[in-house]
Amino acid sequence: MIENARQKLIFALDVETIEEAERWALRLRDRVGMFKIGKQLFTRCGPEAVKRIRDCGGEVFLDLKYHDIPNTVTKASLEAARLGVKMFNLHALGGKEMMAATAAALRDRFPAQTRPLLLAVTILTSMSAEALREVGIPAPAEEIVPRLALLARDAGLDGVVASPREIAAIRQACGPGFLIVTPGVRPAAAAADDQKRIATPAEAIRAGADFLVVGRPIAAAADPEAAAAAIVEEMAAALRKG
Repeated sequence: MIENARQKLIFALDVETIEEAERWALRLRDRVGMFKIGKQLFTRCGPEAVKRIRDCGGEVFLDLKYHDIPNTVTKASLEAARLGVKMFNLHALGGKEMMAATAAALRDRFPAQTRPLLLAVTILTSMSAEALREVGIPAPAEEIVPRLALLARDAGLDGVVASPREIAAIRQACGPGFLIVTPGVRPAAAAADDQKRIATPAEAIRAGADFLVVGRPIAAAADPEAAAAAIVEEMAAALRKG
């Protein structure tokens, strides 16, 4: 069960340099299942960041949240797949046509065993109800997220990125086979930082999350390896309880 839980933990490489990223990958490659490369590291280091993490033995979740016209997102997604990433994402708010075109292109160009998992970002975990109203979305995230998740599933995507608070609603809307990757995960003693809709690792696993993304609670810990191990153990305990 520990190994199963470890595979479900994704460490966020929210660092400035490729050297820092490599150091974290070497420290945690046996403690976590995947490493998330986001906009900061990718903008500075480009595809080389993915290559170097993979050379360290780490799988990569490329978190660039593509959001553009269908043709542009499809072409960018094919390049992401050619990098050998394990999963990557786009924005569900880009619409069904954009998502469906990307999913179809990946299926056409890559066999199932080498094709990365394609996820849709629903509503960012940093967005409160007030922030949603400010951009013209009057409904709460709890209502919008399942709708976007269902749209992504119907477009042929493998899953979504969504906060812990919406996991149950997504499961009800999309069924058990649809992947849910959950950021906004904080151990009980950790600070919330800029996340608004958060949960502990155990709460997220019990709710039905397939993968958890954790960054600062591990990176800022006095003993990052021990912090990662504690999170994995908490996840494993939740998995044992079913």
